[in-house]
Amino acid sequence: MVSTLLSGCGIYSFKDAVIPDNVKTVKIGFIENKARYINPQLAPLLNDKLQQKIIGQTKLTRTNSDDAHYQIYATITNYDPSQTVGVSEKQASTNRLTVTVHVILKKTLDNKEQEFDVSRNFDFAASLSLSQAEAQLMEDIVRNITDDIFNQIFSNW
Repeated sequence: MVSTLLSGCGIYSFKDAVIPDNVKTVKIGFIENKARYINPQLAPLLNDKLQQKIIGQTKLTRTNSDDAHYQIYATITNYDPSQTVGVSEKQASTNRLTVTVHVILKKTLDNKEQEFDVSRNFDFAASLSLSQAEAQLMEDIVRNITDDIFNQIFSNW
């Protein structure tokens, strides 16, 4: 019922995505990693997950054309594992990894460009090495950052 009402207004809703009905194509540029510390797995994993989510949860057709209706470009700008956020018995007990991605959304039909940052903190036990923490956190990092990017682009929050 809601989808029917929205489609009559020139907007369709598919799952959680709200997209004008004249928007049919999307180009998803490869995510660059320009953070000071680079995890070589992060950019390709984010890229794959974002593509899967957009194709799976919208009616948009993916293209590599520079005239795609939506063009999405992203850069990992921060990957900082150096914060201590918990202390127990005068020793670090919890460390925090902060991940920030800068996103550019070009809407070619409207000739508009939108930029925003998505940032999340991921806490881990200070007893873990960074590589151990990354192994435990990577799935959550990729899922949460992807969801935040998707919601910023396709949900009117």
